[in-house]
Amino acid sequence: MFKNPFSFEGRIRRTEYGLSVIIYAIPAAIINVIGEAGDGAAIIFLAYIPLLWFLWAQGAKRCHDRGNSGWYQIIPFYGLWMLFADSDKGINEYGPNPKGIGNQELTTNV
Repeated sequence: MFKNPFSFEGRIRRTEYGLSVIIYAIPAAIINVIGEAGDGAAIIFLAYIPLLWFLWAQGAKRCHDRGNSGWYQIIPFYGLWMLFADSDKGINEYGPNPKGIGNQELTTNV
């Protein structure tokens, strides 16, 4: 889990995506509290940049696991679909299934 978390390439499972959302939410809440508390809020909010990059990269990989482009994650409520819907079985254009389900197609077609 969490191999290349800032990369937009590949596929990830629902578990890794769910953990990514939690990992994003906790620091984001802390940054909000610190940023609203006092001066220098603009500098504090710069910490959002790597957090958002992480969340978008993990979201794109989860979209890939569903067989869709990473741009699908900007569709309202699609994040819920990514949390609960199962992945494409086997290999798709973004790589092999991270669960290993249906990856035998790779060896039988070679």
